[in-house]
Amino acid sequence: MARNSSHSKQFCELCVVICEACATECERFQDNHCQECARICRNCAESCRKMSA
Repeated sequence: MARNSSHSKQFCELCVVICEACATECERFQDNHCQECARICRNCAESCRKMSA
């Protein structure tokens, strides 16, 4: 992003996919740390989604 790579959008889109997958997996478990991980992953996915727009 900082060097205006022509691949920045693709990296951000991949980040969304990975973070969403992580969140989905973590949400399967009721442990507090798993739910917190899912929340953080969803936030990260949203940030990456905004950067890829």
